Amino acid sequence: MTAGSEAVQDLLPLVFAAPNEALTKAESVLRHRPEPLHASVAHQVIGIWQRDFGDMRLALRHLRRARDWAARAGSADREADVLATLGVALVHSGRTRQGLDALGRGVRRGTGHTRARVLFRRAYSWWVLGHHREALEDVRRAVPVLRQAGDVIWTARALTLRATVHLALGAVERAEADFASAEDLWAVTDQEHDKADAVESRGLAAFRSGDVPAALRLLDEAEERYAKLGTPTFMLSIRRCEVLMAAGLAAEALAEADTAVAELDSIGGQSTRKAELLLAAARAARQADDPATATARAGLAVRLFAGQRRAWWEAHARLVLIGARHAAGKRSGRLVRDAAAVAERLVELGAPAAPEAFLLAGRIALDLGRTADAERHLAVAARSRRNGPPLARMTGWAAQALRARAAGSTRGVLEACRRGLDVLDDHRMTLGASELRARATAQGAELAALAQQAALRSGGARRLLVWSERWRATALSAPPTRPPADPELLSHMTAYREIAARAEEARMEGRPVPALEREQRRLERAIRSRTLHMRGEARGDDTRFDVGRLLERLGDGVRLVELAVVDGRVQVLLCGQGRVRRFEAGSLAAAETEAEHVQAGLRRLAHPGAQARLPVVEAAGRRLEELLLGPAAAHLGDGPVVIVPPGRLHRVPWALLPSLRERVVSVSPSASSWLRARETRPPRGGRQVLVRGPGLATGGAEVTRLADRYSGATVLEHGDATVPRVLTELDGAGLAHIAAHGTFRTDGPLFSALRMADGPLIVHDFERLDRSPYRIILSCCDTARFATVGADELLGLVTALLPLGTAGVVACSAPVNDAAVVPLMLALHEGLAKGLPLPEALRDARSAMPDDALHRATGWAFTAFGAT
Repeated sequence: MTAGSEAVQDLLPLVFAAPNEALTKAESVLRHRPEPLHASVAHQVIGIWQRDFGDMRLALRHLRRARDWAARAGSADREADVLATLGVALVHSGRTRQGLDALGRGVRRGTGHTRARVLFRRAYSWWVLGHHREALEDVRRAVPVLRQAGDVIWTARALTLRATVHLALGAVERAEADFASAEDLWAVTDQEHDKADAVESRGLAAFRSGDVPAALRLLDEAEERYAKLGTPTFMLSIRRCEVLMAAGLAAEALAEADTAVAELDSIGGQSTRKAELLLAAARAARQADDPATATARAGLAVRLFAGQRRAWWEAHARLVLIGARHAAGKRSGRLVRDAAAVAERLVELGAPAAPEAFLLAGRIALDLGRTADAERHLAVAARSRRNGPPLARMTGWAAQALRARAAGSTRGVLEACRRGLDVLDDHRMTLGASELRARATAQGAELAALAQQAALRSGGARRLLVWSERWRATALSAPPTRPPADPELLSHMTAYREIAARAEEARMEGRPVPALEREQRRLERAIRSRTLHMRGEARGDDTRFDVGRLLERLGDGVRLVELAVVDGRVQVLLCGQGRVRRFEAGSLAAAETEAEHVQAGLRRLAHPGAQARLPVVEAAGRRLEELLLGPAAAHLGDGPVVIVPPGRLHRVPWALLPSLRERVVSVSPSASSWLRARETRPPRGGRQVLVRGPGLATGGAEVTRLADRYSGATVLEHGDATVPRVLTELDGAGLAHIAAHGTFRTDGPLFSALRMADGPLIVHDFERLDRSPYRIILSCCDTARFATVGADELLGLVTALLPLGTAGVVACSAPVNDAAVVPLMLALHEGLAKGLPLPEALRDARSAMPDDALHRATGWAFTAFGAT
């Protein structure tokens, strides 16, 4: 590049419009022995590129050369501009004193417009260092000069920075106003990198105002913009981690932070960003219940921040470090003092995280029995319960609940927990995706546990039932938001089915599929991303759980057994005959272990010749009953039983338990869900739909037989059993029977699928139904498996159907023998033809099977969910 002075000067704005193009042109300038002024600009451009996207050592080398060439050119303003860029680079490399010194010299050397630009960059450095008041002061001095000079780009940058500082201090409204003003200015420029940064910043503002879906959407948009420019996105990763954690996706946040740290290390990037990424990783590990990883990451972050003289960041890292040590079981007076000191430091710095630190100090003091110290710290933390974003208010209510518990006030504990969970409910209903609603409940786990402990201590079985229901299956209280008008999502889902079908065909033919699997994973990420962007539209069930209404619906003949877990023990709440009784059973951990043994036994019994294993499985069923029902098993009466288990016991084959083996048994995620299902009315017409997917060992034999029984049924098989056609027929049907291969995805439960002729029918597909079938029978393996997420929520096929109008589901929680399923399903439909509810028809179908291990295990593996 040999153009004149103006063209060379244009490289500086170009580095934030098209960074890679600017780098190429600057390198071309240096190849032609430029004059000192031009050499200074070219080296500065290369230094900026390396500083922000590459190797810090190369950045500093080029920026020092740019400074030297500026001095030779005899331009004070040129030298001031380079000193500002060099100062920012030195701060990012951890050389804080040298960086601030260079920025100070730049302010003194510069004049007018140039000096205002230097002030902006010093303000940016103050923000990086966590000196927010100083940052605001420098921006205050810079903005009027930049505006007067008509410098649109630098004015927009200054307003974006000021907004970001406001966000750090919790002033969301001021930040949004500045972001809006900056966005208007960016609209008239071609600064594509700056525009991407502005979108990223607006994502952070949306998050701080409590709009998680908008934050995820804006951060994804920013990532797409950065990808077009070919630039790394370390700051974006830090911000995305924060939003992912708020959405309950801590494991994903940890993986993103660790990946970004490795990438940053590989290019010798900014040490300031590395420290921030380590802090994000520590927070994510802490939330993911991995205190060892949290301690390691936070400890390293503390050391880096201290070396960089970044007191704001160091205080936040120390907070995470103390919290991780506490989670690892450490208790000491020193830990209380450390937490209190961090809390006071955060107050001095004006950090919104101060209440969290006071809550931690109070919690540790309570563990040590230091009630006076605890009350002092918790009282400060509790002040945040009245205002601020949802998670901050929940911190305040948690502190208030702990204060009440320390004071011996059951009423105070329950009131604080109620208010805190109300805040979480409001927050959850802003989320459109069922996954986010379910995962968000993790934020209220402590409040729910405190309430259940208080209810148990008060001795009232009804009160414990109310609080068990308050926290059970909340994600199912309203259907997920459905975006039928989102053409991009529909396009992704169609492409996903095609790729998945091609991959399955290739596997069956023994051909390699890595390219197809990569594309399938890419499409899964795209589908999930689009669904997480959806904002909640439907309101939850505002009606509070009414024990009296439940008992009235149960009558004298039906018993509902709700299993609440308090301090690791199973509390059996037996509802029926107008009363609620409580019995204590075994430990949850022991029950989980026994349930896994039972599942392993059922898998073996699914194969012929395993008759000898039957007594072992039956014995495990007896032990499981002792752990889960305890003395309540003797008080179940003779009528139907509804089981409401905790999420971690979702794989229990309840029909295997001796006291339930000959009974009519159904399972529901909550008593409230059971009531909703009981009161759901069947659709007019009651259409029947029979679906047979490909590749079944029996060829889906029961579907052919059932087609003769239901003469007017819609039968979809062979090439007709495509996902679009199946969804169309299922919508609003009275009864649906699907015989198809089922797969459960532990790594992505909403991608669990039924195999159709054109590819997988996934949970995301079912969530697009206006109304799912009133009754649905899934004669496939693993259709009743779920992922336990959040506090006690379930994600899977059955839980997707229940909020959409399904009153009853029969599904399978284990692998089964295909041939043995056929007679069971035919017998089940015989019961339905007699007008029996699903649970009773399933009970009779089991009893009609041959009394051998294979058929008995098949019957035990199927469960009736819902109420009819």
